[in-house]
Amino acid sequence: MKMRILSLMMVAVMGLFGTVSAQKTVVDIAVGSKDHSTLVAAVKAADLVATLQSAGPFTVFAPINAAFDKLPAGTVANLLKPENKATLVKVLTYHVVAGNLDAAAVIKAVKDGKGKAVVKTVAGNSLTVTLKDGKVTLTDENGGVATVVAADLKAGNGVVHVIDTVVLPK
Repeated sequence: MKMRILSLMMVAVMGLFGTVSAQKTVVDIAVGSKDHSTLVAAVKAADLVATLQSAGPFTVFAPINAAFDKLPAGTVANLLKPENKATLVKVLTYHVVAGNLDAAAVIKAVKDGKGKAVVKTVAGNSLTVTLKDGKVTLTDENGGVATVVAADLKAGNGVVHVIDTVVLPK
């Protein structure tokens, strides 16, 4: 009798909430966004899909397509060539920080750092995080600045923050 009640309860719960599926990864979030098709193509060309689908956690600063469009003409096409894979990997992993840094953690780090926080990327380089007009900004090693335009897209293996400019390592 208890098993029958439990089974009926499971059916009712599944009916209310749908079937349980695996949580999305940071890659799934990008793939599901029409504004990230260039990033997805780059992640595939760099063979980083499996890595970014692993347990993580990862914090990904994901440039939108318009961010890639700001790069000099031909840059993206050149980076996607097989002979430039190492450079592409370096650029992409410069957008990834190990750990799960949601917006609250990022803002706290900036405040604790008296206006800025320096985060080490998976590429081994640094990004400087600040607040400007209430928005989180990233400054790369070359002085380039990106603004977070959407934050806290949660994934099972981390979090994605959408940025408006591609940041570049030295």
